[in-house]
Amino acid sequence: AWQVGQWFNCRQPLKLERMRGRIVVLHAFQMLCPGCVSHGVPLAERVHRQLAGDDLVVVGLHTVFEHHAAMTPVALEAFLHEYQITHPVGVDAHAPGVAIPLTMASYGLRGTPSMVVIDHLGRIRMHEFGKVDELLLGSMLGKLQAEAAAGRENHSA
Repeated sequence: AWQVGQWFNCRQPLKLERMRGRIVVLHAFQMLCPGCVSHGVPLAERVHRQLAGDDLVVVGLHTVFEHHAAMTPVALEAFLHEYQITHPVGVDAHAPGVAIPLTMASYGLRGTPSMVVIDHLGRIRMHEFGKVDELLLGSMLGKLQAEAAAGRENHSA
């Protein structure tokens, strides 16, 4: 489960448990991370704009493990506006006195950018740190969408 303190670009808090049946593309980023700004965040937004729908959702996770004072929710809100990010983004929660955010720790993320793809059955199918190849990601998401569609057809037959 995600442990998020604040959400942007969504009407109500998102719960992973409520997304069963959908493919979830979770991308963890920091707004001061060069790789996140140049690749991770734009890739997630492209996936959101081109593929998100009833069977797929893209969720950003602003997971701050350094430079905490510079990366506040107010600064994140401005960042999302300036970069025209429209997919939902949650701020990873912290435990008192612990540098690593809670969701980052629970997923075993090594840093940012990171991407986790969860299939329609709730299984982690990708767990990557660093730059993700767009063609491989697109191919994987297409396969997962086909698997989900086949599963729905089998249940309705």
